Amino acid sequence: MTIRALHVASELYPLLKTGGLADVVGALPPALMEHGADVRVLLPGFPSIVAGLADLAPVAALEPRFGARDVRLEYGTLPANDVGIYVIRADSFYDRGGSPYLDTAQVPYGDNAQRFALLGWVAALMAQHLDPDWKPDVVHAHDWHAGLAPAYLKAAERRHGKPLAHSVITVHNLAYQGIFPAALFGQLGLPEDFFDMHGVEFYGQLSFLKAGLHFADRITTVSPTYAREIRTVAQGAGLDGLLRGRAHELTGILNGVDYAVWSPAEDDTIAATYTAAKLSKKGVCKTALQARLSLAQKSDALLFGLVSRLTEQKGLDLLLEVLPEIVKRGGQLAVLGSGEPALEAGLLRVAQAHPDAVAVQLGFDETLAHAIIAGSDVVAVPSRFEPCGLTQMYALAYGSLPLVHGVGGLADTVADASLENLADDLATGFVFHHFEPVSITAAIRRAFALYERRKDWKAVQRRAMAQDFGWGASAQHYLALYRELV
Repeated sequence: MTIRALHVASELYPLLKTGGLADVVGALPPALMEHGADVRVLLPGFPSIVAGLADLAPVAALEPRFGARDVRLEYGTLPANDVGIYVIRADSFYDRGGSPYLDTAQVPYGDNAQRFALLGWVAALMAQHLDPDWKPDVVHAHDWHAGLAPAYLKAAERRHGKPLAHSVITVHNLAYQGIFPAALFGQLGLPEDFFDMHGVEFYGQLSFLKAGLHFADRITTVSPTYAREIRTVAQGAGLDGLLRGRAHELTGILNGVDYAVWSPAEDDTIAATYTAAKLSKKGVCKTALQARLSLAQKSDALLFGLVSRLTEQKGLDLLLEVLPEIVKRGGQLAVLGSGEPALEAGLLRVAQAHPDAVAVQLGFDETLAHAIIAGSDVVAVPSRFEPCGLTQMYALAYGSLPLVHGVGGLADTVADASLENLADDLATGFVFHHFEPVSITAAIRRAFALYERRKDWKAVQRRAMAQDFGWGASAQHYLALYRELV
């Protein structure tokens, strides 16, 4: 049988992206379709999403809910790959300035609970034939924004007295839980007994993510190691007890890379295309990056790249602490990102002190992101914790050796250039295992040491570029999960 799956999320690449969630929601549905599934996506009607769809047509008018007026469901297609997209048109909720979650002053919208309750509620209605022509077998919610979908589905099944659809929730980052005051529970329209420690209640408040984790039939995370880590007190963010209790229904499935977007052989945004067999053109990308960022034009300087949110979660405080080690050894650092003001200021201070060696560009620029991944010798991903991480997989594809903290998906995708791994042809990057200066400094020293042995460096580059983290294998894992449920 053909399995019909509805993916429910707040963003999707290339229409709207604030992080890796958008990349997954943009790439996984078409990968599942290639394996025979019938997949559609439900999104809030943010302006860039509505503007990016073809052939938008009305599906259903909805009753006013959660304070939203004139709510309707529309359906269109993503021109790039013909994935079907449902959008919730509620302009009073979604047609705003600022980001999808924050106003222009970078403060979360005061009605975010209602805005994303509407997303979960409509997802449950889809399992009740809101679209007369299509009904999902599986409702697949992504992160806290869609966390109420499994709860609304269970509430609807209670009313109907029968199963309506199976549900899956994928945790992309347990640190973001969608926590709101308990006083809002009455506005959600859920059964009273759902406000319980075995439900949506979380230390006296509401947690949208906890609702999903409790009510969904199955839970997935975006890497096998992260699935183990979130069952511990250290990384469980207060939900480790629930997750340990559901360990047999929790699966880690590694995210994939869209190699149609991230391939050095076909990337028309970089200074020169190259392959593992012809790595010399990678040097052209390095020279172009140094010129673009006004770094010293030194082909033999070990160039570290960083494309990241500038937050403590991403380990930027640790990198800042050991940055003098990179500069002292004659290395360079190219940074693209934005985030916590103290980290931005710290990086800018080092760049001002060492303009030939350190360049920082605040904000996000997709073309510059590709240029840094292609032009760097090493790409740093020193995260405190990392559910999956895509940057290190992009870096591997471009032969830019990742330097990573051995946690989550970073541990699952990068093999350290230890003497043993080099001897066994396994090394693909540099891994440090303790989140402390001495550990990351040792990994940085290994990078400089290997860079001096150019033949060995190129061998590791080629091995890195041979890794295959495409969406094909991940899609098969998800499809197997759907089949177990259906």
